[in-house]
Amino acid sequence: MTDKASRVDRYLTLTRQTLPDSARSRDWPVVNDHCFQRIILDHISGGVWYDHINRPAYKNMTDAQLAQAIKLAEDILHGRAYLHAMNRQSLKWRGKLRQ
Repeated sequence: MTDKASRVDRYLTLTRQTLPDSARSRDWPVVNDHCFQRIILDHISGGVWYDHINRPAYKNMTDAQLAQAIKLAEDILHGRAYLHAMNRQSLKWRGKLRQ
C-alpha cells in the first residue's frame, strides 16, 4: 500500500468508524460518518468543501489536505477540537444554521 493509500485509509477509518463509534458515548452534535466528513472537509477548506475539492474528496484531496483532515479528526477524537463550534460553523457556511 502506498503512503497516500495508507493516509486515505486512516482518514476513512477515523471518519467512518472511529468518530461515529465514539459519538455514541459523548455529547457530540453529530453521530453519522458523513457529518464528520462534512465538518472536517469544510474546515480544511475554509468553506463548503465541494467548492474546493472535487468529489469524492478522499480520492481528490492533496497530500496537505489529507494530512490536515487526519489531524483534525484525531483532534476531535482526543478533545483538542470543539466539535460543537465546528459543526455550527460548517452549517453557517452552508446557510443551514438554525437560530
